[in-house]
Amino acid sequence: MFKLTQVSTATRYALCLLALPTSVAANEIQPVTSMERMIVTGSRLAERIDEVPSSVTLIDQQALAQDMLISTELQNLLAFRVPGLAPSTGTSSNSGQNLRGRAALVLIDGVPQSTPLRNGQLDISSIDAGVIERIEVIKGSTSIYGNGASGGIINYITKHASDDKARVNVGVSSKFSAVKLQDSAGYRVDTSIDGTLDDFSYVFSAITEKTGVERDAEGDIIGLVYGLSETESNNFFTKLGYQFDDDKSIKLTYNYYEAQQDADLIDVIGSVNSGVKTYAIKNTTGIANQGVPQGPRGNHNVMLKYVDQDIFPHTQLTLDGYAQKIENMFFYSTALANLSEGYAGGQSLIKSEKQGMRINFVTQVDWDNIESTFIYGLDALEDISSQPLEDGRIWVPEMDMQNLAFYLQTKFVIADDWILKAGIRQDSVDLTVDDYQTLKLCRTESTCSVPFDVTGGDLAYDSTTYNVGLRYNLSDAFSPFMSFSQGADISDLGRLLRTATVNDINLIRTEASIVDNYELGFSGYMGELRYEFAAYRSESELGTSNSFDATTGVYLPVRAPQKIWGYEAQLDYDLTEDISTGLSYSWIEGKDTEADVYLDGSTISAPKLTSYVNWQANDAFNVGIHYIYVGDRNRFEKINDQYVGAQGPIEHYNVVNVSSSYQLNQWQLSLGIENLLNEDYFSARSQAYTYGGYNTKSLGTTINLGVKARF
Repeated sequence: MFKLTQVSTATRYALCLLALPTSVAANEIQPVTSMERMIVTGSRLAERIDEVPSSVTLIDQQALAQDMLISTELQNLLAFRVPGLAPSTGTSSNSGQNLRGRAALVLIDGVPQSTPLRNGQLDISSIDAGVIERIEVIKGSTSIYGNGASGGIINYITKHASDDKARVNVGVSSKFSAVKLQDSAGYRVDTSIDGTLDDFSYVFSAITEKTGVERDAEGDIIGLVYGLSETESNNFFTKLGYQFDDDKSIKLTYNYYEAQQDADLIDVIGSVNSGVKTYAIKNTTGIANQGVPQGPRGNHNVMLKYVDQDIFPHTQLTLDGYAQKIENMFFYSTALANLSEGYAGGQSLIKSEKQGMRINFVTQVDWDNIESTFIYGLDALEDISSQPLEDGRIWVPEMDMQNLAFYLQTKFVIADDWILKAGIRQDSVDLTVDDYQTLKLCRTESTCSVPFDVTGGDLAYDSTTYNVGLRYNLSDAFSPFMSFSQGADISDLGRLLRTATVNDINLIRTEASIVDNYELGFSGYMGELRYEFAAYRSESELGTSNSFDATTGVYLPVRAPQKIWGYEAQLDYDLTEDISTGLSYSWIEGKDTEADVYLDGSTISAPKLTSYVNWQANDAFNVGIHYIYVGDRNRFEKINDQYVGAQGPIEHYNVVNVSSSYQLNQWQLSLGIENLLNEDYFSARSQAYTYGGYNTKSLGTTINLGVKARF
């Protein structure tokens, strides 16, 4: 006989938050207890972290707000806060910024922002940090969310309405170089209003930011490949909710984000092999720059969500529909030249349109000393993606994917201390590609790739993936956990199609890659000390790496088995009531097991150490210091006296950032300093990537001054 009267307070709270995925996110309901140790992403339900048998990272609103005093770039923030995430690239692209060596699926309130069919690796910066309430990061391949999540999940949970009738927030700030002020000053304006009127809730936000030129430690303008100089971004966000009764609610969310670089600059190209940096100068040639502004032209997201907390006895229903449209424009490149046909270069864009619906049920039943939860439902998604060129040529043809998935996720809390989780997901994917011709690309007028007429057709993928995890909360001081999880990944199919060397799509190795992820770790609390350690290993029979074709200059995909392994450790300690500190360390390595060679810098990152000290001097004044160390990685030899591909050696560097704020009634004054010591360095990616124009130095000392008010 079911005994719901024995459900714990925490479990009742979890039940009231159950959602698909994060559909009734932790930030959208006022908690009866602190949400600091709750997570909603990993299993599609709200649960305490000490009931999750894997490592996760939570970035709450307080940490977000403090880090944004230094920089609003989500890549920088995540690189510091998330062990296992590769160091920031310092650009708009997160290429090489993998999660445990594999691609992460980026979500906004559970809606995918990544474009896995043609992964342009611009998804981390798909929303302004100013509309995010908290970020939840689940590490390791997952069978919960499907394609594109072989490395884990990064879920941006957007802001919720306050209980006030109207709450107004206004913030203004300016960021500029302390090395050379000229043309470097930019501005940011962040405004929002939110509140609750009876059963109706609302959030309206408008954010605009314009950067000046970004300068390195020597005062030179940082290069333009995925550059951030003279970029204007806009984010418009709306969330409307209505509570029909205690059980039923509906919510409509719309988010628009754009960030385009329109700079009157030209690059002076250097090289990793020569040791000369790439930097930008003012265009004084009198000839207009080729191409159009690079960056997201417009990222549209519409989400409609209906929740019934008691559709059946002990069962919650969530209906979740969404639509998305993305256009990401890349920089102009001479690598897309075809001189015989009049093209001196080209500029590509990734276009992606998604629409989907998810039906999710959560049923909870308890007996004796076992609390059990069953999450089950249906995911339906259509994803139409392509990569044309701005001049009308087609590089990657339109790919129309239809994905239908059924899943069951279970959780058992046994005698309060043992947590057992297990799940299964069945995916059926149908993908259609019309006949197309691969693009002819030329290094010179006579040195070109060979175009192929490829017969299109239908591709079908059926996969069943599993996950199982166990955690034992032996004591507050020691809680071991272990997990196994699979991910089915057909990500970046477009890269395979655009480099086809056969005349039929069915002859291209487009098989899905099944990633097996194993994790073992422990965490605990001892007084004011909190810690976590995790070791992991992931294996796949079909990874994706690149091989350089010296004749055409094209990097061709290679499907080969991969093994990736590493470990992470994190410590946090409250020295006093006013001073807190902590550090994290992550190390990762990987190999192509067929050729027995190490994986390059596009997949494997250098070791990373971070630490912080935060001092709350009084109710009004706060100071924080962040330190980031990126270590050495040198696994490759030169080929013909040159490093190729992403095989450049990485040398260590150190970065110190400072944030401070002073609260005066409803006003806040803030000062942030990025790269306080003016470290002169190339980012890890800039050192590893030998491609022309990528070896740019990172920001020198940069000041961010701001003022905010809340009414």
